[in-house]
Amino acid sequence: MISIEELAGMIDHTNVQRDATEEDIKILCHEADDYDFSCVCITPTQAVLARELLENSNTQVCVVIGFPFGVQTPHAKAFEAEEAVENGASELDMVMNIGALKSGHHSLVQADIAAVVGAARGRVVKVILETALLTQEEKITACQLAREAGAHYVKTSTGFGVEGATVEDVQLMRETVGLQMGVKAAGGIRDLDTALAMINAGASKIGTSTGVQIMEDLLDQGDSTD
Repeated sequence: MISIEELAGMIDHTNVQRDATEEDIKILCHEADDYDFSCVCITPTQAVLARELLENSNTQVCVVIGFPFGVQTPHAKAFEAEEAVENGASELDMVMNIGALKSGHHSLVQADIAAVVGAARGRVVKVILETALLTQEEKITACQLAREAGAHYVKTSTGFGVEGATVEDVQLMRETVGLQMGVKAAGGIRDLDTALAMINAGASKIGTSTGVQIMEDLLDQGDSTD
């Protein structure tokens, strides 16, 4: 069984809802600090608040870029990434240009990712593939392009409107990128069993809005075996 510390260090505690209030983000950050989660994952307008709340915490600030559709130009995504870094982000989750990939415009997809990587100035960049919209071949190609563009992670899903992470997709992504990159599973991960299934399939990070419940489930299991 995974340890409490190990699991906490893999969770990106997430609230990227369009109606998230300042109070919602305060709760998210306090929970993340209490459980020592890896990151809070939030929208760009919440970055300054999260940075201030987590100033003395081990928890990092992760900001979504080009969210949720990924249809912005590389220049626009790069500007958004640069502003997010200035506002306190240490990690960026960017949405890939899905239409460009499906149209066979691989150089544009790679340039789009590379623009954000450059603007991040060394910060961690995760590329959201939205795997539910891709064929197996497209998933493999997307992972390869993200790696070639200098990204640090590939991520399954935005969690908006389509199916989220699956064990099969996480396995495929891990097989494609090997140990050179991280794999983040996100979308529909709401309980401990699902989180552990994703980790066993090769995920190195879990994006979820129910991180507290997942941790409580693990703590309860630990208590039951004492």
